[in-house]
Amino acid sequence: MRLLTLDIVNFKNIEEASLEFSPGVNCLLGMNGMGKSNLLEAIHFLCLARPMHSMPESALPRHGQEMLMVKGRFEMDAGSLENVSCGIVKGKGKSLKCNDKEYQRLSEHIGRFPVVTVTPADHALVSGAADERRKLVDMVISQADKSYLAQLIRYNRSLESRNRMLRAGLTDPLLFESVESSMEEAANAIHATRRQWVADILPDFKARYSEISGDAETAGIRYSSALNDTSFRELLDRTRQKDAALGYTSKGIHRDDLLTGLGDYSMRRLGSQGQVKTFTIALRLAIFAYLRKMSGITPILLLDDIFDKLDSSRVGRIMEMVSGGEGFGQIFITDTNREHLDEILGNIRGESRLFTVEQGRFSLR
Repeated sequence: MRLLTLDIVNFKNIEEASLEFSPGVNCLLGMNGMGKSNLLEAIHFLCLARPMHSMPESALPRHGQEMLMVKGRFEMDAGSLENVSCGIVKGKGKSLKCNDKEYQRLSEHIGRFPVVTVTPADHALVSGAADERRKLVDMVISQADKSYLAQLIRYNRSLESRNRMLRAGLTDPLLFESVESSMEEAANAIHATRRQWVADILPDFKARYSEISGDAETAGIRYSSALNDTSFRELLDRTRQKDAALGYTSKGIHRDDLLTGLGDYSMRRLGSQGQVKTFTIALRLAIFAYLRKMSGITPILLLDDIFDKLDSSRVGRIMEMVSGGEGFGQIFITDTNREHLDEILGNIRGESRLFTVEQGRFSLR
């Protein structure tokens, strides 16, 4: 899949832009705060109908403006063309269309235009709370498996209902049974899918980490879930009194986590900044391969400031990997250093373009 053109109005600091991209590598050069990352955010917003980072959507329109609009024209791997638009009007919410037809539900859009991002904020996937890692797992699997997204929505709705009942002090076992049976079925499906996802992605992740690090160290991920050792029904029964006292559901697949390893130790505790970044990039590239395999669509790859905190040898291995014919397709890269981008463009095979960015304006070099 390739993004051929992008039209932007009032997205963050980008007042207006109309851009045509290379089907290969697209480099964005500019100082910090000029709008490089905002362009990547606009692409992510168009592909997934949500911000790239955790923020309210009300923060996306340019300061003082009441609306934003992002439109893109995609060429799919099979050769078909798709026109997508996503806009926000303050007070009216979000509008998402494909080929001028509005979606009945936003969830219908997820997975049609897969995208994988690498950003400086990815360190939170190692150093942050468990919900950062769960969000990643859920977004990745949801792009490849519509049934997973449906089960996730079902579980979260049942979870909200159970928590309301707990807060209200209800004790009727029949009421809890009706909610918990739906939770149990969804939880079992989600748990099985997450466990299989980790098993599927682990070999590729480990290989990519090893390649980027130059075989300097090994890394791993492990799925942590209470359902690994007990059934969902037993879990709720065991915590029922505690949940009644707390007023919320304390155990379940909404507490799952990915444990990150560096050799025999915790990446979170012992990993250096370079090792953490290597870890997150290897994970994102393994996710890219997973989405391409499961969806049959080549995702767009967004690399935001990948040079930071990495030595030149690791950066070189990453760029050789993504531009060396492994099927990574269209890539967007941002950096503040012209020498970095010139080196990339000099070594890649295939088409490329270099844009300079200044105060939300883009110029083709």
